[in-house]
Amino acid sequence: MEFFRIKKDIPFMRHALALNAVSFVTFFAAVFFLWQNGLHLSIEFTGGTVMEVTYPKTAPLESIRTSVEKLGYTDTQIQNFGSSRDVMIRLPLQKDAEGKVIPSADQSAAVMQALDPNATGAKLQRVEFVGPQVGKELAWDGLKALIFVIIGIVIYLSFRFEWKFALAGIIANLHDIVIILGFFAFFQWEFSLSVLAAVLAVLGYSVNESVVIFDRIRENFRKYRKMTTREIIDNAITSTISRTVITHGSTEMMVLAMLIFGGPSLYYFALALTIGILFGIYSSVFVAASIVMWLGVTREDLVKSERKSDDASRTDDPNYGAQL
Repeated sequence: MEFFRIKKDIPFMRHALALNAVSFVTFFAAVFFLWQNGLHLSIEFTGGTVMEVTYPKTAPLESIRTSVEKLGYTDTQIQNFGSSRDVMIRLPLQKDAEGKVIPSADQSAAVMQALDPNATGAKLQRVEFVGPQVGKELAWDGLKALIFVIIGIVIYLSFRFEWKFALAGIIANLHDIVIILGFFAFFQWEFSLSVLAAVLAVLGYSVNESVVIFDRIRENFRKYRKMTTREIIDNAITSTISRTVITHGSTEMMVLAMLIFGGPSLYYFALALTIGILFGIYSSVFVAASIVMWLGVTREDLVKSERKSDDASRTDDPNYGAQL
């Protein structure tokens, strides 16, 4: 399915050096802000108090946020769970004048007093304290998940393509992830478990776009014998533009709907996806494809892999020795 077809190939690789220079600067700016500012971690990583509150009718989330903010809590997470009457409130660690951590019971009592001063509607169902040690374990588990996903992508690309494609694909993916984290470090947006989930989703989403372009490059090497490597890559990118517009446009419409109408609980999740999708398109075209070109991929690289697979299939044939 195509919305349109471009008859003349667009010379993307002619501008690869300049665009990758921009990527290089953006990447190191993101690394700098991560080193300088760090991530603004949510209480899921730093620890805090988790409250579950039930209302007799639909919970007024905006009113709840306003009441909690008046108590001095700025980094709170307030969202529905289970039903529109149930609310989960996550409060960060708070210290008193002597530097001691305020107990969860005192925090929850103050919040309930602010939410329902006359004790007529809201009921506290559960209070739980999440310590910093639990937060460190979550952060370490999230980092391990990210590492395993990257290793899995490298293995997948190495088996499906030649190693030059695998290296280019993983560099492009890491480029996307670091830039997302750089945005969150620069603006000090809250980095929560949902944002981590979005980062992992972007990894898979971005590599899918790279695989589509790599597949078309491989097909072009087989199909066009007289084209140069640069012309083959330009043709591969140009011929997949319509598919990119359809898939990424459809996905981005859904993500923007979450960003605009999803409320605070989905805002940063959708924001991370939006940044990842936009940079995923960019990196697949101008980072991954150009690195493949600079690594010197040729038709012979793909022919060798095809011959190896053909030889392996022949040796499995019981009549192979008799034929020789």
